[in-house]
Amino acid sequence: MKLWDKGLPNNKRIESFTVGRDREFDTWMAEYDVLGSIAHIQMLEEIKLLTPTELHDLKHQLIQIFYDIQAGNFVIEDNVEDVHSQVEVLLTKSLGDSGKKIHSGRSRNDQVLLDIKLYIRAQIEMVSQKAGKLFKTMLLLSEQYKNVLMPGYTHFQVAMPSSFGLWLSSFAESLTDDLYLLHASYRITNQNPLGSAAGYGSSFPLNRQLTTDLLGFDNMNYNSIYAQMGRGKVEKTVAFALSGFASTLNKMAMDITMYINQNYGFFTFPSEFTTGSSIMPHKKNPDVFELIRAKCNQIIALPNEIALITTNLPAGYHRDLQIIKEHFFPAFDLMMDCFDLADLLLQNIIVKENILDDSKYLYLFSVEEVNKLVLTGMPFRDAYKKVGMDIEQGKFKPTTDINHTHEGSIGNLCLDKIEMKWNDTLAMFNFEKTHAAYQNLLKLNRSID
Repeated sequence: MKLWDKGLPNNKRIESFTVGRDREFDTWMAEYDVLGSIAHIQMLEEIKLLTPTELHDLKHQLIQIFYDIQAGNFVIEDNVEDVHSQVEVLLTKSLGDSGKKIHSGRSRNDQVLLDIKLYIRAQIEMVSQKAGKLFKTMLLLSEQYKNVLMPGYTHFQVAMPSSFGLWLSSFAESLTDDLYLLHASYRITNQNPLGSAAGYGSSFPLNRQLTTDLLGFDNMNYNSIYAQMGRGKVEKTVAFALSGFASTLNKMAMDITMYINQNYGFFTFPSEFTTGSSIMPHKKNPDVFELIRAKCNQIIALPNEIALITTNLPAGYHRDLQIIKEHFFPAFDLMMDCFDLADLLLQNIIVKENILDDSKYLYLFSVEEVNKLVLTGMPFRDAYKKVGMDIEQGKFKPTTDINHTHEGSIGNLCLDKIEMKWNDTLAMFNFEKTHAAYQNLLKLNRSID
């Protein structure tokens, strides 16, 4: 069954090629298709295209389908093209002609765009939760090990003293900016396209503000053509936000794979969290972080992939957009898996103390010595030259006391401020609004007499 079926035969090879993996990914959006349909029929009843009895019966069946989906009892039948068709088939089987009315005033174009947006909203919430769990672990470890010093590097050269707390909280604060970018993509996503139909609106007197409110959107895509132009643009914007998180984890994973190397030896992990070699019994390989690094690179590449698919497409719907789902949808699980594994390993990290006692880190303290001379009244450039000459002549013998007090330094990590940045950004999402809207949609009105 196809929503566009006019009773004419279709070449099976063409059908297979054009449908592609749509039916597979449609199951991922099934519950959101039902929620969108519930809002749509409530609007249709409000503009008198459905009777109150038809609305009641349709909503009752849709709620049942929704819970069947959540229970894993929903399938798209072999002879049915997509999730939209399957829902309509089920309604028509149960209710006859009332089921056929559900598509009035909408196209598959705005229907699938709505489903994608509702799916993205839910995935963004889950991503923020997973990222938040890792963020909290980072802050706890930063506080726990804030006094454990380690080398800082520039150009891969020993540069200045750092600390485990300073190093790890840098990634925590990076996540706060990534969350802010995710919120921006959420704002772009959280606009209702339903009612734009095939991109040119409808002659029905649709109440688009009603469906916007019923589905918990913050706003709507007003222009019907632009609503359809959002397909691909929304995915690319969200993918770019995911790539921000991926870049943060990628950099951390790279640091860790270096720092557990014996030549650094800053920390390690229990054997159960590493892998070994088939011939070298001493090996403890950081496979998890190597895979996080690679998987994050996949996510970093995703916005460019979507951009290349959508580049040079004119306004309106084009089937090119269909294949975006094949790489975009799995990216959420990929990202969340990386968060989970990074969090698991960080919770089991074994940090080495007294790293800087090794003489090879002696020159880390050169800037400290320059600053001490400046504090005695010596001009900075003269102090720099003096310490430089001492190093060249082998006379450099620094003290290793560290006294950094400014915001964001070793002695003042500002973890509470970083946490506040996270919490303030997270509150802007207002996920509770969506939850309340869905709860209302799934309430069945009293029986119609």
